[in-house]
Amino acid sequence: MSYLYFIMHAHHHGSHTHHSGHGHHHSHHHGHHHHGGSNINTAFIIGIVLNALFVLVQAAAGFITGSVALLSDASHNLSDVAALALSLMAYRLARKRPTPTYTYGYKKTTILAALTNAVVLLLAIGVLAYEAISRLQHPQPVQGGTVAIVAGLGILINFGTAMLFFKNKDHDLNTRGAYLHLLTDALVSVGVVVAGVIISYTGWYWLDGAVSLLILLVILVGTWRLLTDSVRLSLDAVPPQVSIAHIEQIVKEMAGVEGMHHTHIWAMSTTQNALTTHLTLSDTLSFENKMKVVHDVKHTLHHHHIHHATIELESAAMPCADKNCDEEPAK
Repeated sequence: MSYLYFIMHAHHHGSHTHHSGHGHHHSHHHGHHHHGGSNINTAFIIGIVLNALFVLVQAAAGFITGSVALLSDASHNLSDVAALALSLMAYRLARKRPTPTYTYGYKKTTILAALTNAVVLLLAIGVLAYEAISRLQHPQPVQGGTVAIVAGLGILINFGTAMLFFKNKDHDLNTRGAYLHLLTDALVSVGVVVAGVIISYTGWYWLDGAVSLLILLVILVGTWRLLTDSVRLSLDAVPPQVSIAHIEQIVKEMAGVEGMHHTHIWAMSTTQNALTTHLTLSDTLSFENKMKVVHDVKHTLHHHHIHHATIELESAAMPCADKNCDEEPAK
């Protein structure tokens, strides 16, 4: 999916209320995800059905008119259907409860889906680029008017489907990916319409191959971003929206906290991040007050894109036995 950005706002992901055991009972970050859940589900299903039907129309029109631009767009839309289906499957798996074997549930399938989409798209780009270049070298007659009409239908379908994801596009990587991908497809279809009109009036058949290469270039830019971002999260790297140094600075400034180290942050899914850390608290605090500090820290972390925090407490007088515990994480 194209142009993916990792927008992980903690206050938009209230569906995982099992974290309330951490003491976070406030309601201000709950409800959005539940409200959008069925909408996202419906949007994916409508998107899959509409795009699957349009692929059949495009492919048939591409063969009839001899347009490689239409066939390129049809192949791309077919990958859209696969991408939407994968994302829907991952979205549903991510909502399943954890098991004794999969203790975090199946949240990471959302990242695997994004990675799979990127690989499939790159393979499709290679095949279509070869065909487009051969068409540039040996132009074939194309029915420009029919190409323009079919591509015009594509604008309506892609733009309409993209709008189904508009409301939830900033809450989840896969949803945002679907939105931007479909919006890009609509713009690509505009290019095909223009090419079809020009071909019908001028007979410049080489334009069909040229437009195909431009389409593939647009897809490549977004796909490369998707590939690098999804590989990054697959390797448990710190998510782009989070900075360990910033997180530690905020926590260390909180009352009762004397130190924070051994911090690890990674993505559990495209919408949720996890953290483990060692926290040194003041020895003057009672057990109850220390628990309150932990609660406050988790509350604060939730507002900085950390949705699941595991904190190990240490005494200032008795530092951890691990001789490397005070080392800063590698930059």
